[in-house]
Amino acid sequence: MTEAQRNAADVIVGLDAGTSVIKAVAFDPDGRQLYAAARPNHYDHGPDGAVEQDLARTWTDTVAVLKELVDAHPDLPGRIAVLAVTGQGDGTWLVDRDGAPVAPGWLWLDSRAAGIVQEAARNGARERLYRLTGCGLNACNQSGHLVWLKRHRPEVLDRAETAFHCKDWLYFNLTGQRATDPSEGTFTFGDYRTRTYAPEILEALGIADLARLLPPMVDGATTTHRLTSAVAAATGLRAGTPVSLCYVDIVCSALSAGLYDHTAPVGCTIAGSTGMHMRWFSDTGQIALADQPTGYTIAFPVPGSAAQVQSNMASTLNIDWIVDCARQAAEALGHAVDRRTALATLDARVAEAQPGALLFHPYISEAGERGPFVDVAARAMVSGLSTRVGFLDLVRGIYEGLGFAARDCYAVMGGVPQEIRVCGGAARSRAFCQVLADVLGTGVRRTAQDEAGAAGAAMTGAVAVGALPDMATAVDRWVRPLLDPPIDPDPGTAGLYDRLFAVYQATRQAVRPLWPDFLAARNATPEARP
Repeated sequence: MTEAQRNAADVIVGLDAGTSVIKAVAFDPDGRQLYAAARPNHYDHGPDGAVEQDLARTWTDTVAVLKELVDAHPDLPGRIAVLAVTGQGDGTWLVDRDGAPVAPGWLWLDSRAAGIVQEAARNGARERLYRLTGCGLNACNQSGHLVWLKRHRPEVLDRAETAFHCKDWLYFNLTGQRATDPSEGTFTFGDYRTRTYAPEILEALGIADLARLLPPMVDGATTTHRLTSAVAAATGLRAGTPVSLCYVDIVCSALSAGLYDHTAPVGCTIAGSTGMHMRWFSDTGQIALADQPTGYTIAFPVPGSAAQVQSNMASTLNIDWIVDCARQAAEALGHAVDRRTALATLDARVAEAQPGALLFHPYISEAGERGPFVDVAARAMVSGLSTRVGFLDLVRGIYEGLGFAARDCYAVMGGVPQEIRVCGGAARSRAFCQVLADVLGTGVRRTAQDEAGAAGAAMTGAVAVGALPDMATAVDRWVRPLLDPPIDPDPGTAGLYDRLFAVYQATRQAVRPLWPDFLAARNATPEARP
């Protein structure tokens, strides 16, 4: 880049390839959103818990999104200081020596490795891995995927040269560089204290020979590579534009939502399709791992720091479910209601419902639960029903269940921090945020940043190229001005939820042994039933 080009580079673009949508968002140096383009993502469900995504289509869609952004703003290519890339986490995206896909990408939703996780728990490998990675091995992780592939599809691994994650695949296509970032590289195959690969992890899983698939780790907060001429021609971007391989999307989202606050200890909850609950630690030596393997410990784009993370497999998926139930009931009674109207109407009336009328455990994902415990057989539960409980009470109970699930996760990370920053789809609901504050017993602050993942990536890339001097400055300029005033808990309702939380925990512990029996009974063939 020439001196004149550097002086004209006043735009930072964040590219976020999420599970549902691929977005490219342009920001000015103060974090204000300028332009955006997006395209739906696509994935397919298969037998035995398979959830896969086509690598070639994902790249084609990404090119289309970037081209759409450029076509709408022809002066943009010469103004871009950096293109910063993040995306959905976990999963396995395999390519051969020539960079061609050798199989569809496995998503984080894929549960084929669930049996391998159970096996690792029985033979002690899961515990050994936890002490290194700080991650409680679950069916989402690439490590379990590779074990499954070695046992069931060895011919795929024989053709593979590199094991990517989603954002790594996009970075490879953008720059020609085979790499992953410190967050995913470490929590899957590394030591969270050193941010380096730990060979004993692959040895414990019986896949030491697959170390050849692991790409180098590149820190996108300090290092960039150049956009290739071929991609420039396809998208209209400028060849040689710096590209930053950012940390996994949940880290980028938490960064832009305010998890990194150099003035006070805070937590962050991302209430999206899944629920992510995080605490930031300035020094990994401050981190205390739980007694049992659970959650993640993830490198953060601030030197020496990490985030401890617990994640619920399903967050707003539970709200989607009850909204769809309401729509089905309305349709059965002859009144068709679109999803947006149904959601807005129910959300507006949550405050009318009884607090604590029932207990809802939000394990509605077919993949079970992974935080603060891992159990693929976990299923959602409603308890405490009586004739006095109405439909709006059930809706509120689902909001409360998401709050209890968050509190359950924070409990194994040392408790609820003094303030929670919240983002994700459910954060748009004032009613949800009030319930969350009441259940957690602490203030909740929303951010006005709509594109949290892309914004966090853009912040990281901006620091990498010097458009922002450091991450503390990035937070002061990009994050703090967008935080709403705190939503404080209601003392009376919070006291009720304090009492119910112990019941919530005891209920899921008592019922857990029955989940496998329920699935076995439900899935038995008619011939096998007594």
